[in-house]
Amino acid sequence: MEFDEKQAIRLMRQAISAESSAKYNDDELLNIIDIIWEWYDDQGLLEIDSEADDEDVNVDALIKHTRKMLSGDKDCPVSMADVEPLVMAELRYEQSLEENL
Repeated sequence: MEFDEKQAIRLMRQAISAESSAKYNDDELLNIIDIIWEWYDDQGLLEIDSEADDEDVNVDALIKHTRKMLSGDKDCPVSMADVEPLVMAELRYEQSLEENL
């Protein structure tokens, strides 16, 4: 299966409260997806010859990095408390794609 941003966003919204979800537009959630994929690239996890798997993803470091990137954007409405569930939902979505191969 191919990565579907709309599906990822839908699952990310389900991971947080309806009140929080209503505060964020899709672009803000796409920004989190972009941060995750940029982090993968920086870690060398997107290289074709990489044999990286889920165990190679340092989830704590990824969440910390995402919080750092978002906190640097003073206009970002995403609550730091929502970062972990949003990142984890995106990771679960990726895992679901791998399981369906």
